[in-house]
Amino acid sequence: QVQLVESGGGLVQPGGSLRLSCAASGSIFSINAMAWYRQAPGKQRELVAGSTSGGTINYADSVKGRFTISRDNAKNTVYLQMNSLKPEDTAVYYCMYVGGGMDYWGKGTLVTVSS
Repeated sequence: QVQLVESGGGLVQPGGSLRLSCAASGSIFSINAMAWYRQAPGKQRELVAGSTSGGTINYADSVKGRFTISRDNAKNTVYLQMNSLKPEDTAVYYCMYVGGGMDYWGKGTLVTVSS
């Protein structure tokens, strides 16, 4: 079992920044992937950014150039630095961990971009 604890969400004005963190604990595999997804009201959950333990990174087109995903493998933690936030970035952001053939999800953290 893997437990994921997210933090860092909140209310921010358009153009502002937030940094999300997700710490994984439990049965961590050395080869794994961690990612951030988001789900806006009335919309499907979508991939925001992903990172593998091998160093592969990918982003949704809508966040390229604004968001940065990074990892601290020693702490089993993944971060999402979000800059130049827009109202359309408002959503619940979920952390996902994939390892050992299983995937696990955090409970989500709400990001609201509004003036």
